[in-house]
Amino acid sequence: MAVIRDANSEARHRLCQKLESQGNDSRVVEAFWKVARHHFIEPALAFRAYEDVTLPIGYQQTLSRPSVVAHQLTQLLKDRDRLRFVLEIGTGSGYQTALLTHLCTRVYSVERIEGLYKIASHRLAGMGQRNFRLRLGDGFEGWSGVGRYDGIVAAASPGHIPEAWLEQLSPQGVLVMPLDLGNSQRMIRVDNHADGAKTTDLATANFVPCLSGVQP
Repeated sequence: MAVIRDANSEARHRLCQKLESQGNDSRVVEAFWKVARHHFIEPALAFRAYEDVTLPIGYQQTLSRPSVVAHQLTQLLKDRDRLRFVLEIGTGSGYQTALLTHLCTRVYSVERIEGLYKIASHRLAGMGQRNFRLRLGDGFEGWSGVGRYDGIVAAASPGHIPEAWLEQLSPQGVLVMPLDLGNSQRMIRVDNHADGAKTTDLATANFVPCLSGVQP
C-alpha cells in the first residue's frame, strides 16, 4: 500500500502494520488502509484515531478497538473468497460499515439509536461507496426480506444468540458476535451447517450491551 506522508496517513500505516502482524486477513488490513477512521469520530478525538483503543462516539456508545474489529472481520472472511450479503448489527459511527463495503458485495446495517443512525448516514453518504443500506430499527430482529446473509457481525453483546439472526443466516453462513455470559463476555463464531449450527469460542470480549427497541 502506498503511503502518503501526513500525520494521519502515517499513523494509519502503522496501525495497518500492527493488524497485519497480528495475523489478520490481508483484505481486512487493506480495508483499514482505505477507510479513514478519523472521519468517523469527533474531531476532538482525531489525534487518537489510529491508536488501538476504544473511543466514545456519543449516546453512551463506543467505537471498538481496531484490533477487535479486524479480528471479527477476519473471522467473517475465514476460508472464503468473498462475502455477498452481510448484516451488521449496530451501525454506530459507521466505521465498521465503511470497512465492510470493501469486503462484501452489499452491507445491510441496523442501528437502534436514532441520533447515531443520522450521524452514520451523513458520514457514509460522503464516502463514495454505494453498496450499503442503513436502517433504524431493533437489532434483535435483524433485517428480513432481503434474502439470507453470508455473514452477520454484531457490535453489541446480547445475553443469547437471537433466533432472528440464525434464521436470516444462509446455509454455510457465519455469525461473529460478542456474547454476554453475565459476569464476562466471549467473542464467538457460529457456523451454519445443514445439520445445525456449530459455535466456536474465540476470545474475551468487552462490548456495550445489545438492547431491544429503538431509541429516539
